[in-house]
Amino acid sequence: MAPSSGIDVAAPVHAADPALASAAVLATGFCAGLAPGMHPGDLVVAEETRDPRSTVPCVSTDRLVKELARAVPGRTVHTGPLTGSDHVVRGPERADLLATGAIAVDMESAATLLTAVRTGPRPVAAVRVVVDAPEHELVRIGTVRGGISAFRVLRSVLPAFFEWHRSLLLPRR
Repeated sequence: MAPSSGIDVAAPVHAADPALASAAVLATGFCAGLAPGMHPGDLVVAEETRDPRSTVPCVSTDRLVKELARAVPGRTVHTGPLTGSDHVVRGPERADLLATGAIAVDMESAATLLTAVRTGPRPVAAVRVVVDAPEHELVRIGTVRGGISAFRVLRSVLPAFFEWHRSLLLPRR
C-alpha cells in the first residue's frame, strides 16, 4: 500500500481553497453528435446538460458561441442540450436521444456540472467537439482521422474559454 498524501481526493476542491467556492466550471472534451449533418470537428455548446438525475443549465452560452466562432472561423458551432450516457451510443439509440431534444451525447459533462453546482452556486458551461456523428460512427476506419481533427479543434479554441471566463461577473481575489 502506498503512503497517504494526506489529501482527501473526494473532498471538494473549494474545501482546500475557499477562494474557489464560486469558481466557474467549464467541461470540455469530445462528444458524439446526434443530429444529422453534424461532422467530426464541429463544436457543441451546451445550453444545458442532462442525465437521469438532473438537468443543469449552462450560463453565457451566447458568449461562448461568439468566442468560438472568432477562434475557429468557418467551424460549425451547434447549441442545444447535451445529454449524458455511461456508454458509447450507436445506431438507433442516437435517434432515441435526438428525439428527447438533445443534440449531442458525452460521458462526463452532466456529472461534472451537477457536482459543480451541488457544491455551491457558480457559472457552469460545457463545450464539446464532435468526434462521431450519425453519418460518421465510431466503428468506421475514418474515426481515427475524425478524432485527430476533433483534438486539433479543441486545442485551437482554448482562447475562447479564457474570454468566456473573463466575461463572467465573478468575485476578484
